Amino acid sequence: MRLTSALRGSVVGWRERFDSTGWDVARWFPGHMAKGLKDMKSRLRVVDCLLEVHDARIPLSGRTPLLQEALGIRPHLLVLNKMDLADLKHKPRILKHLEKQGLRNVLFTDCLKDENIKKIVPLVSELIGNSGRYDRAENLETCIMVIGVPNVGKSSIINSMRRLHLKKGKASRVGGAPGITRAVLTKIQVCEQPLMFLLDTPGVLSPRIESVETGLKLAVCGAIRDHLVGEEVIADYLLYTLNHQQQFSYVERYGLASPCDNVETVLKSIALHLGKTQRVKVLTGTGNVTVTVPNYNAAACEFIHSFRKGLLGKVMLDEVQLLSS
Repeated sequence: MRLTSALRGSVVGWRERFDSTGWDVARWFPGHMAKGLKDMKSRLRVVDCLLEVHDARIPLSGRTPLLQEALGIRPHLLVLNKMDLADLKHKPRILKHLEKQGLRNVLFTDCLKDENIKKIVPLVSELIGNSGRYDRAENLETCIMVIGVPNVGKSSIINSMRRLHLKKGKASRVGGAPGITRAVLTKIQVCEQPLMFLLDTPGVLSPRIESVETGLKLAVCGAIRDHLVGEEVIADYLLYTLNHQQQFSYVERYGLASPCDNVETVLKSIALHLGKTQRVKVLTGTGNVTVTVPNYNAAACEFIHSFRKGLLGKVMLDEVQLLSS
């Protein structure tokens, strides 16, 4: 930790921007997402409120306009989950920016520790109470649709609410990869008083991701399957981000002599430090020779997964937009 502190502000010459010229992000929208959005629209008649879950590290980027346009006729609570992984020194700016977009109901949560999860039911009840029930006034129960991009913790929040209010275990599948929930599920009870049910839904990305950098932010946070973007590409963008925000925990963690802006150098160091090597055949003038080389893909996966676990420091991937707002 002392090494990391000493390095802050001592390094110059980082890349001013991440070069993503010529990339195509169209393939990052799998076909099942379109079906999921269609299913969500068909269930709106039984829904009293929308619970949109998004990653607190990207509070502005990647929120799906399709969901907002198609489902925005209901009361709406935005939950920024994984707050334990985000640098929240910009929280006032985040709230101000979202308010400009018409979002006044925002809650930061950490569903792994159940932090702030207890606030969801009272907030949702208040939102529903202050709005019409859309021909559902005779129903004593309330039904909430949980929406958002993949892998932001929608199912985990449902399970956390059940754990807190019903003292019951998992009702929705949870995984560390996007796409675990692929269809709108049946109603899941999360509270007895008031009687409240939630609908889990598949994560939906926009088929027109606004920019390559937005796509990379989503990929770093695990909202897009790694292989669709490329693990080494994600690792490179992550390295660029950590250096830009002077988060140098990776230096000590992986035994580097100093911070580095070259992803190949960093991945080589990670591979050698953790023993992630592979034997490959090399064709020489005298025949095939088997040599041991660093496994760059395995090192990239380690780098990415360590970040997602919070082991490389807290970051705010939307820092530039917040500082300029």
